Amino acid sequence: MTEPGRPTPLCRAHSARRTTPGRPARAVQCAGRLLCWSLATAMALAAADVLLDPRAPWWPYTWPAPWILTCASALAWALLRAREKTIDDPPTDDEDPHQDEWEHVA
Repeated sequence: MTEPGRPTPLCRAHSARRTTPGRPARAVQCAGRLLCWSLATAMALAAADVLLDPRAPWWPYTWPAPWILTCASALAWALLRAREKTIDDPPTDDEDPHQDEWEHVA
C-alpha cells in the first residue's frame, strides 16, 4: 500500500504498446487519423451544403472529395490493420512462452 498523496508506480506491462514499433503500426495510425479527419471534414462540408446552400461553380467538385477520401482511407486502414494483426499474432499453445514456468511450478 502506498502513502496518501504519493503516486503509484506504473506497471510496464500495462503501459507498453501492444504492437511492435515500426512501419506497420505507424502506417495504421496515420491511416486511422486520415480516416477521422476526412470524415470530420466531409461531415462539416455536408452541414455547410445543407445550411448555407453554396452556389460557387467549384462546390459540386469540392463537396464529394472528402467522402471519397473517407472511403479510400477506410479501406486502407482496414487492410493495414489486418496486415498488422497477422504480423503481431499471439503465440499458439505450442509456443507458450511461459510453458517452462508452468512445468516448474507443477
